[in-house]
Order: sequence, then structure tokens, then C-alpha cells
Amino acid sequence: MRKTGFDNQKYLELQSRRILERVDSFGGKLYLEFGGKLFDDYHASRVLPGFQPDSKLKMLLQLRAHAEIVIAINAADIETSKRRADLGITYDQDVLRLVDVFREVGLYVGSVVMTQYHGQRTADQFAEKLENLGVRVYRHYVIADYPSNISLIVSDDGFGKNDYIETSRPIVVVTAPGPGSGKMATCLSQLYHEHRRGNQAGYAKYETFPVWNLPLKHPVNRAYEAATADLSDVNMIDPFHLEAYGETTVNYNRDIEIFPVLEAMFRRIYGQCPYKSPTDMGVNMAGYAIVDDEACREASRQEILRRYYAACCGRVRGTAAAAEVHKIEMLMSSMGLEASMRRCVPPALEEAERTGAPATAIELTDGTVIVGKTSELLGASSAALLNALKHLGGISRQIELISPAIIAPIQHLKVEHLGNRNPRLHTDEVLIALSMGAVTNPTAEIAMEQLSALRGCEVHSTVILSQVDENVFRKLGCRVTCEPVYQTHRLYHKQ
Repeated sequence: MRKTGFDNQKYLELQSRRILERVDSFGGKLYLEFGGKLFDDYHASRVLPGFQPDSKLKMLLQLRAHAEIVIAINAADIETSKRRADLGITYDQDVLRLVDVFREVGLYVGSVVMTQYHGQRTADQFAEKLENLGVRVYRHYVIADYPSNISLIVSDDGFGKNDYIETSRPIVVVTAPGPGSGKMATCLSQLYHEHRRGNQAGYAKYETFPVWNLPLKHPVNRAYEAATADLSDVNMIDPFHLEAYGETTVNYNRDIEIFPVLEAMFRRIYGQCPYKSPTDMGVNMAGYAIVDDEACREASRQEILRRYYAACCGRVRGTAAAAEVHKIEMLMSSMGLEASMRRCVPPALEEAERTGAPATAIELTDGTVIVGKTSELLGASSAALLNALKHLGGISRQIELISPAIIAPIQHLKVEHLGNRNPRLHTDEVLIALSMGAVTNPTAEIAMEQLSALRGCEVHSTVILSQVDENVFRKLGCRVTCEPVYQTHRLYHKQ
């Protein structure tokens, strides 16, 4: 059984207290940058076992009467159709999803701001779509020599060119689909505009990673570097904090680079800066809620391996650069990590070598590894899924959960009428067939009842999975990796 390394209840208590203290320290209005994922922080839940993905949302709900949300999205990410690795959807699609989810739980979404805007056509189309849906859209522009040219940035030709985001509540939460969306720049731009209007406003940052009071090379912080390898983020000792307090804390390069800008802005607004370091800006209490350090270290090492496979597959798909892979490889080398340390990898590779066809392995939460091979009826992932359900339900591997008589007409439909080349059943088709069989077959019903036990399982395929199979595993709560090769040598691969 996997160990819990993080006390989520303790975290909620400590974090809510810290945020309320920061809110009280500023009068009038507070721009609160929410780093990472606000309500589905699966990265945090993977590297801090026990952390609940919606912890930040629960925190925010305590303040909902006083808070509104501004969602930032980088216009360049709209142009390149950047995707969230955990959900498989583009950032612009995720903005729509975020608006819906926030509204469903009773949070007020004030607007969307497009950052790094310079007239991108797709960004304009997305803005028009939002406005047609009744969502206000603002534009923040590219500033030359950002963040080094402070005199330009803090001027009418810098932040002054940006749209002023109209807000109505004292706490403005700035969040985004992912990193690099311009959340901090949005907050700083707003501070500039508030000052021009004679309004008092403050800024604070709620960022889970890197964890400021863990060592620089702690695996939890190294896992954050792997997660942001595409951004070239680097964890660093905060030199401002070290100079001010003689205390070693960890921050990352973008916050350290931007701190002089923030410091200069506060001096113009208040005559002095309330913060002496980037670490001072933060309100993160996650490090104080770690109750089993080794459990978090091991979870983080496994996350780095997953990120490595994701980057390798991204390079093959054309969605990741070689530099991203190399950075994670260097992290792995410095930590003594090898791909084979992901426990579901060797059994999958061994089965593929034995059969000469793709194979998939699933590591259950109790450490048991279940393997599936390719057959005439089922793909390897479908076979592994059924085998795992059999094991969890105490069903013999020899028992057929789905009759070949049911599979055959599905294959006929796929090939003869829907134009598919591959007759083997994907995982979604297997689950539909299994659910239909469960109506009359008690054994199939037992297997279906085990689906919830797959949450938190590890999956590895010896070939890049179809988008269908990958999405099914993710919806079941499984953590999927693949070898960076396609099953065929064809150039076009349907996702």
C-alpha cells in the first residue's frame, strides 16, 4: 500500500489562516496570484500523497463572498494550441472549463485576460467567442526587455498600454490553465493601473511549488522542475531572502527575476516595499503539512519518471522540444534515476519482447503488476484492463468476461462500417461491452464494481496509446506513460 505523506486537513487550517493574515495586511484590494492548478492540482496530489486536488478551491470557497476570479491565458498558447498534459485539452478549452466549474460552485468569474498579446488571429477569435458567451475579455501586450527594463515596464509605454481590468470585489484571484500564462504580470499591471486611479491595492502569491522551506534539491522541488521543463524554470536559492534574513529558502528564477519590478512598483505606490524577498510574497504552507518525508520523496521521484516519458512521447508527437527531454534527463542523472525504476515498465517491456507485439502493464495500489498482451480481439491496454479487474474481483484469468460472440459484431462495425483499420477493441469499447454483459452476467458485474479501485494505479504501454485509451485510463484515475514509439511506421497516427 502506498503511504500518505501529507496531512491535508492540517494544510487547510494553516493555509487559510495564513491567507487571511495577508488579506488583513492590505487595505482596500488584494490581487492574489494563484499558482498551479486551483481545483485540480493533480501534480501536487502525486508528489505530496495525501494532498487533495481541490484543496485550493476549498480555501477559496471560504472567501467567495469577497472574491472574484480573473483567468489569464497567454495568447501565444492559444496560437500554438498548447495542451494540459493531465487533461489532454488545449489551454483555451480549459479556460471555458474553468469558467464553468467556478460558476458551478458559486464563484464569480469577472473576466479573462489574454497576456503576451500582439494581434494573434486565433487569440482574437477566442476573445470574440468569449465575448459572445458573455465573458469580458482584456488584452495585455508584449513589453520589450521584460522584466529587466524596469523604467519602461513601470510607465505609460509599459504596463500603461495594457487594458485595465475592471473588478468589483476586494480580493481578486488571478489564476490560469497552466504555468507561463502571465499571472504575476497581470497582478503587477493592475497595481500600476490602480495607483494611477488613486486606489490602494496589494499583492500576494499563493504558489505551491517550489516549496520554499524544503531543500533546493529535495525531490518534491526537483519534480516541479521536471513539470515545468518546457518553460526552462530553475529552482534557486532566494538571494534577496538570504541577504535580508540570513535564511536559506527556495524560489524559482522567474519570481526572482521579477522581484525588482515588484519592489520598484511598491516603492512608487507606497514609498517603500512591504516585501524584502520573493519568498516574502508567498503564503504557501505546504511544507509544514508534510508528515512522511520519505513517502513524498519517493512519490516525487516517480513523478519525474512520468514526466520523462511524457516529454519523450511529446517529442515524437511534435509537441515537445528536445531540450525539454534533455533537462529531465539531467535531473534523473543527478538523482540516480533510471526509467526502469518505474515498476510497471520492465514487465510491459518483457511481455512485448516475449510476444513480439505491444504490451501494457498496470501496477495496482498494493504493488501487484498486471500485464496485458495484444490479441486478435483486444488491444494490449484493453487486455490489461480486463485482467486487472479480474484480479481485483478475485475472478480467474481463464473466465471470459466478454464473450467473443459480442466482440465479433463490434469489430465488424468498426472495420466494415466505420472505416477503422484496427479491429481490436479499445478500452472504451471494452468497458461498454462489459457493462452491457453485467446486466445478465454476475461475474461481469463483479468486474465492473472494481473500476473505482483503479484510481491511483500506474500504467505503462510499450507503444504510444491512442487518445481514446489514454483518456479512458485518465478518467479512471490511472497514471499513464508510454514508450516513445508508435505501433506502426505510418506517418499519420489518428489521435
